[in-house]
Amino acid sequence: MFNPKRIGHSVCRVTLLGALLFATQAHAQTFQGTASVIDGDTLEIHGTRLRFEGIDAPETSQNCYDSNGEAWRCGQAAALALDEFIARRPVRCVAVNQDRYGRYIANCYLDGTDLSAVLVASGLAVAYRKYSTRYIADEDRARASVEGIWNGAFVMPWEWRRGVRLP
Repeated sequence: MFNPKRIGHSVCRVTLLGALLFATQAHAQTFQGTASVIDGDTLEIHGTRLRFEGIDAPETSQNCYDSNGEAWRCGQAAALALDEFIARRPVRCVAVNQDRYGRYIANCYLDGTDLSAVLVASGLAVAYRKYSTRYIADEDRARASVEGIWNGAFVMPWEWRRGVRLP
């Protein structure tokens, strides 16, 4: 049976949903241009800091240990690898949020290639499971291939920032 109240509520819900989707898309910002690498998971484009969504790279001063127990600057290696991969070519980042430090949280691409996926797959960053499951498969492949940080011992970046160190 025809119920105008039910149709009215449905139209209202559809309109509200459409408005919310439009508002979300309207606030998504895109940043494009030559990027400066700040560290293994942060870029700067035209003075705007962009942290990669869903991953965490070792801090610039963080050491990891290879399979022989030798220390290596894994945080510095992540930043240098990212810089080398970008090679001054234009990067496109789509911001999805902002963190408590005012940085945009973004998904960044070089010629359509997801930069976060490249870092995680090469074992120079980990999937930040607390915030996303998007890069877990890339991390699993890097771990299975013993790539980068998975070739020895390391402290997860978020634990390292809290002061945890290997003996």
